[in-house]
Amino acid sequence: MRLLWVSAGLAALGLGVLGIFLPLLPTVPFLLLAAFCFARSSESLHSWLVHHPVLGPPIRDWERSGAISLKGKQMATLSMLAVFGISVGLGLRPTILAVQAAALCASGLFIWTRPSA
Repeated sequence: MRLLWVSAGLAALGLGVLGIFLPLLPTVPFLLLAAFCFARSSESLHSWLVHHPVLGPPIRDWERSGAISLKGKQMATLSMLAVFGISVGLGLRPTILAVQAAALCASGLFIWTRPSA
């Protein structure tokens, strides 16, 4: 089971790191998932991730107080607007746009109601 948790953690970490460079791929949720998986499998990997100078601060903020940085909130909102704009530009059906708008609004509401780090 430990190997499964480590593998899932490494996959989540890889996606999180990719999210740093790809604007529509979320970074922090994957880092939080990686920290969760590492906490169940490898104390050394968990400690390394949480104390990493670049990857660690958003994890520590979330673990300490459920906080999201203001910059993170702004970037997430811009990404959501970009995704919705692309969908509109592609001419997706109104039903799909409505479902997407509802999901993005719910996500945005969740993000903006968290404390700012």
